[in-house]
Amino acid sequence: MDILEEIVAHKRIEVEQFKQVLPEREIHLRVEALMASPAGCSVPSMSKAIKESATGIIAEFKRKSPSKGWIKEDGKADIIPLSYQQNGASAISILTDEKYFGGKDEFILKARQSGVNIPVLYKNFVIDEYQLFQARLCGASAVLLIAAELSKKECHNLLRTAHELQLEVLLEMHNEEELGYADMEPDLCGINNRNLGTFITSVDNSFRLASLLPKEAIKVSESGISNPATIRQLQAAGFQGFLIGECFMKESSPGAALSRFIKTIVS
Repeated sequence: MDILEEIVAHKRIEVEQFKQVLPEREIHLRVEALMASPAGCSVPSMSKAIKESATGIIAEFKRKSPSKGWIKEDGKADIIPLSYQQNGASAISILTDEKYFGGKDEFILKARQSGVNIPVLYKNFVIDEYQLFQARLCGASAVLLIAAELSKKECHNLLRTAHELQLEVLLEMHNEEELGYADMEPDLCGINNRNLGTFITSVDNSFRLASLLPKEAIKVSESGISNPATIRQLQAAGFQGFLIGECFMKESSPGAALSRFIKTIVS
């Protein structure tokens, strides 16, 4: 079993446990009430934010990974995401998987309560409609769907439900075989430079697959980006968004690291 298969197998168990604590009917009612409220009826658009940004950086709050272990175990969700916003992030990605990435849904709630009002990506291994309701309830603007762990039918159904909940979708692909998923017209098309089975990372993956994506797609390059010069090269290849986590999270001040990174890009 590779790492992705292990994570998905655990996620199926975890989601069923969540349903025991907060039944589906109850979470549906809570989200329905949220969407009817003044505070919950408007969700900031990630696709719009990326299109209108000069840098397109989606700064990630990522405390841990299966390959690296703890990156910043004491990272605070009410401090770092807001610092990202203050230092020029176009959007923020927050890991909510706990076992493998040290995340929690409440991290998005804490980020929103701290003053984050730009788009937030709910980054998890979404395999069940229930998780979309979790994402909407905690304050996310968009969700990640991973082609490698979903059939096309599953992906289509999750994408449709996400849109019904006013959530945008960043659909992540990794190889040529998965590019057919882009025909579902997600809000953003992501190319993951990290193989989720082996965790080997190469930005060349984005350059290799860029021209094979629909021309009109909002393209996001994910993982393994640590050099501002790489952003310029990826922009020339047609990418508008860049999901970056470890590069900032390993620094003592992730927000300051983001600020320096952006200044190098625009200088």
